[in-house]
Amino acid sequence: MFGIVGIVLTFAMVFGGYVLAGGKMGVILYSLPFEMMMIAGAAIGSYLLSNDSHTLKRTLGGIIKAFKGPKWTEADHQDVLCLMFQLLKIARENPVALEQHIENPAESAIFTAYPRLLADHDVVSLIADTLRSASLNYDDPYQVEEMLSRRLATLREEAMHVPHALQTMADALPALGIVAAVLGVIKTMSSIDQPPAVLGKMIGGALVGTFLGVFLAYGFVAPLAGRLGGVIRQDLAFFDVIKSVLIAGLHQHATNLCVEVGRQTVPDHVRPSFNTLEAALRDLKKAA
Repeated sequence: MFGIVGIVLTFAMVFGGYVLAGGKMGVILYSLPFEMMMIAGAAIGSYLLSNDSHTLKRTLGGIIKAFKGPKWTEADHQDVLCLMFQLLKIARENPVALEQHIENPAESAIFTAYPRLLADHDVVSLIADTLRSASLNYDDPYQVEEMLSRRLATLREEAMHVPHALQTMADALPALGIVAAVLGVIKTMSSIDQPPAVLGKMIGGALVGTFLGVFLAYGFVAPLAGRLGGVIRQDLAFFDVIKSVLIAGLHQHATNLCVEVGRQTVPDHVRPSFNTLEAALRDLKKAA
């Protein structure tokens, strides 16, 4: 919602200020299709050239994600803490019974109770793989922590490919705007015998290219890349919560304490309160 408001406000203020200052939209509107064709076409072409198919496939989804905002809510953080509580409790009481849950999460009564978590492959695989490793006596907390850190670093690097690619495009747009402007100047120079009024319009049209490149770079694409990067970082913080609970569990802390360690890791604006989480855990104990 705020993204749409930001775009509307940017366009309204820039072009509104131009018109109020006495600027004429005619020259801009006449040159806009041609300049946009050159600048946007070159930007998209270079984007295709500089990125692999995996990044290209994720670009549209990334743009949509930037406008939708972070995936994980406060309720999701409470759910993952409750899920981890149940799994760690089973791992402590009956490690054999844990196997059916981590080997086939889609049929696990615990995982299926949290459909949003189950639908995320990265969340499920991170939890299942780590608990499986622990069940194979791979229980050195420091080894597991290093393993999880490397895995999350890889996940973070892959997730940030699209924001980095968009930022690279934003950095290139002003230069592409200059390219379009130079072509406009070349066109103007070929008509140097025309009257000043005609030449003025042609030069003005050429300068639209410079304006458009800078405007698209700093008014739209760069903010979009920054917004997407921020959303991704917030979503990746969800995995840090899971990691902290798993590591606390391997240190053989009490299950409730492991969950509290995870709760403290949750970003403040989506962190469930201690009392709310405790009430949810009490309900799980009663239902067990």
